[in-house]
Amino acid sequence: MTKMIFGRFLPGDSFVHKMDPRAKLLFVFIFIIAVFIANSTWSYAALLVITLLIMLMSKIKLRYLINGLKPVLILMVFTLLLHVFFTKGGALVVDFGWVNIYEEGIRQGIFISVRFLVLVFITSILTLTTSPIAITDGLEILLSPFKKVKLPVHELALMMSIALRFIPTLMDETDKIMKAQMARGSDLTTGPVKDRVKAVVPLLIPLFVSAFKRAEDLATAMEVRGYRGGEGRTRYRLLKWTMRDTLALLALLVMIAILVLLRN
Repeated sequence: MTKMIFGRFLPGDSFVHKMDPRAKLLFVFIFIIAVFIANSTWSYAALLVITLLIMLMSKIKLRYLINGLKPVLILMVFTLLLHVFFTKGGALVVDFGWVNIYEEGIRQGIFISVRFLVLVFITSILTLTTSPIAITDGLEILLSPFKKVKLPVHELALMMSIALRFIPTLMDETDKIMKAQMARGSDLTTGPVKDRVKAVVPLLIPLFVSAFKRAEDLATAMEVRGYRGGEGRTRYRLLKWTMRDTLALLALLVMIAILVLLRN
């Protein structure tokens, strides 16, 4: 539980850390579009190479990402197996009577799993290399044109930032409650499924109480400090777009052009 990396920020001095948050958000948005452009073996291989390069540039270890994303990786394996056993088409690869595995099922399973993997890795690198405050500022500036249609841009960016920040906090709180319950003799890891589900109830109740209390304390602290929304607020940290950000986006556009060429 303590290894979960969703919403966590790791300070650093890598190329990705130094990028402007607006550039990183645009990069991730364009990269997500590029993921859905890929439809061949070579294009998905290119996506994996791009993801590996970004990870190396961020100086985040692959082992750290894998350990923190184990629940997501389990879901990815489950998705792979679903496609392998239930997608029909192409040549019959394995025939075990009632279990038939087709070439198209293996192909689709691998492609969907790779797509899911690179999306999770890229978004995780974004949150690991960008502080919640920087993400909020970047989102608000990028969405500022929508203020003309009365969209509460500041409030939306603030809610997303708080949600990201609360994920590791709730994970830590869950770990503390689990250890407290286990110290009192509660068994959360062994026994029949029915008993495990019953044991989770004493865990959920204090977790929800703690979450609501933290939310109330945060709202009170913001009101005491005079927070009244984004109207008229100034910024302590000013974002600065550099040549590094421009080059990163240009490199991504070149990569997308290569992906288009590698399509079937």
